Amino acid sequence: MLRLVADGRSNRQIAEELFISPKTASVHVSNILAKLGVSGRAEAAAVAHRLRLVDGLADGAAAR
Repeated sequence: MLRLVADGRSNRQIAEELFISPKTASVHVSNILAKLGVSGRAEAAAVAHRLRLVDGLADGAAAR
């Protein structure tokens, strides 16, 4: 889920990829933001990259 957020995916796109509802994706994204202590997706992506929780954007796109 965090990789998808870091890749810039919308809740709808995340939901489609994970076969869940957009509302469920929204709840999961909100929970991730809260657990990381950030206020938005861009900040979550930055934290994820800084902590090496996700690959670089180019690497992440190639891994799919």
